[in-house]
Amino acid sequence: MTDTICAVATPPGQGGVGIVRLSGPAAAEHATSVVGTLPEPRRGGFRRFRGRDGDVLDEGLVLWFPGPDSFTGEDVVEFQGHGGPVVMDRLLQRLTGLGCRLARPGEFSQRAFLNGRMDLTQAEAVADLIAAGSEAGARAAMASLHGAFSREVQGLSHALMELRVYVEAAIDFPDEEIDFLGDGEVAARLQDARQRLQSVTDAAGQGRLLRDGMTVVIAGRPNAGKSSLLNALADAPTAIVTAVAGTTRDILREQIQIDGMPLHVVDTAGLRETEEEVEQEGIRRAWRAIDDADRVLLVVDDCDGVTAADEAILARLPVELPVTVVRNKADLSGAATGLDGHGPRAEMVLSALSGAGMDGLREHLKECMGYSAGEGGFIARRRHLDALRRADQFLQDAAAQLHVGAGELMAEELRRSQDALGEITGAVSTEDLLGEIFSSFCIGK
Repeated sequence: MTDTICAVATPPGQGGVGIVRLSGPAAAEHATSVVGTLPEPRRGGFRRFRGRDGDVLDEGLVLWFPGPDSFTGEDVVEFQGHGGPVVMDRLLQRLTGLGCRLARPGEFSQRAFLNGRMDLTQAEAVADLIAAGSEAGARAAMASLHGAFSREVQGLSHALMELRVYVEAAIDFPDEEIDFLGDGEVAARLQDARQRLQSVTDAAGQGRLLRDGMTVVIAGRPNAGKSSLLNALADAPTAIVTAVAGTTRDILREQIQIDGMPLHVVDTAGLRETEEEVEQEGIRRAWRAIDDADRVLLVVDDCDGVTAADEAILARLPVELPVTVVRNKADLSGAATGLDGHGPRAEMVLSALSGAGMDGLREHLKECMGYSAGEGGFIARRRHLDALRRADQFLQDAAAQLHVGAGELMAEELRRSQDALGEITGAVSTEDLLGEIFSSFCIGK
């Protein structure tokens, strides 16, 4: 935190504008050495960027943000010049020659967090906004950046703090005539906290879907119509479709959206016994993809029905893996399209070729992931959901301790639940956690 850091804040490659950012106690001093004089704070000024010998490296705008009113909370200067890699590299060399250190990934955002300019969920939202793959995801990331998720978590944490105070007061005054733990007030407030936590968890689950999406693997025997199903979902001729069995030899991946929900669709080689070496490798890759799936669409030819070979594939799938049996080619079999069953095992009749039943499949996939389109919400990550699940488990344990009248143990479970929530915003954090989070950021953020 005592170093002055610098980095390119724009993507690699050539562009009309390239930005080099520096932050730290010597930012103004080093920038003055490069441009002579700084413009007024928060006002752009045209300057020539000069090297050590006075030669002009580039020219463009300079922006000066004195701390603490800056992104990082420190003195920050931005050079907005021409976006050529060589040009920006020469400017970086000039700054490092003056004593700046090249920033680590995410170090600007990390300093903003450590200086109290944002909490951990807001810092993560910066990276999520940059990486947003859909308009809905971008809106949710912006909501998190503006503190929507933080406010929910902090409000819940405050409610738990108040409940802890009430419980510990009951512990400190055991001789009072009123039984504070048994008067129903604690149980009601604890139940309310759990309901609020469930609402936050549901919203965070939606946010995680917007960020990470759902991975669906299309599997099945050769010529069942797997590639046709991929093309129908993507609404584009992504995969080659022929009558020749074994046309797909490798993994094909396509990213699409269903009402704003990112969907990662993986088409795989037909699963069968074969002596052909290349096809064998494709089948091995298919099974590896299945292991990483959120759901498998097992495609079968509805003209043949579910055969013994299809049953063998179903039997080999992991027991806990959700599966939808897609009975394809309804246009040939004459079967009525539609969904039969819900949950981890379901069956869908459709025609990938004609499109009949495809809308039903899209709704089915949204339902499987608990996704509902609409405005609002916030972005979330898997670590947030893990912290929320642990917080709820501690509240369950607190309810169990209340049931047996163990006030001290109940207060401890409430504290543990509050600490789990604190991990989300960074109120409770470790150096290892921060290092893992910020290491995934862009260098210039």
